[in-house]
Amino acid sequence: MLFAASGGYCQNPKCSRELFIEYPEKPIHIAEMAHVFAANDDGPRANAALSEEERGAFKNLILLCSLCHTIIDKAPEVYPDRVILAWKRTHAAKLRSLFGVTYFEQRTDARSAIEGLLRENRQIFEDYGPYIEDAKNPESGAAERWKRKIIQRIIPNNRKVLAQLDANKRFLKHCELVTLEKFRQHIDDLEARHIEGYQEGASQFPKEMSNILRD
Repeated sequence: MLFAASGGYCQNPKCSRELFIEYPEKPIHIAEMAHVFAANDDGPRANAALSEEERGAFKNLILLCSLCHTIIDKAPEVYPDRVILAWKRTHAAKLRSLFGVTYFEQRTDARSAIEGLLRENRQIFEDYGPYIEDAKNPESGAAERWKRKIIQRIIPNNRKVLAQLDANKRFLKHCELVTLEKFRQHIDDLEARHIEGYQEGASQFPKEMSNILRD
């Protein structure tokens, strides 16, 4: 949940440094999980009243680049809990604004708004998905790359597509409304597996989505 909430960027709104960096040699990440209230009683912003479970809960965590994490823990008097929690709220609001939807006047315009996102997801699946040749080799790193692509690109793209379709439902035919609901459940299953860690089988991406809103 924390990685998904970050959107791949440091949650300090004055930083917003990319946490995942692609190099030709290999991809790296500089993401560090930071505590708002310290994990122990003598750490920065310690709160002895919190239980161990509360200290490790999502609401007490924030994802930062390594530099911002170091700074807030070395100067907790400058960065108290209220400041860090405000960062998290501001970052969440910024991400929500990226999912801003448009109410289109024509069906073709609504299709244009989602076509690029669907195309990108399809290309990622073909290049990195579980059926590529490298996926057969457990030492190739293909599984890790695929999971990273799902979290960083496919899931955010899915959410954008869903938001646009929900806003423009009036253009959808009955069969397309059925496809939309199948897509919604696919998103839920995908996020449960790759973000929340559930091992249950995920529903397949509905093939009809490729042609939704297309005349």
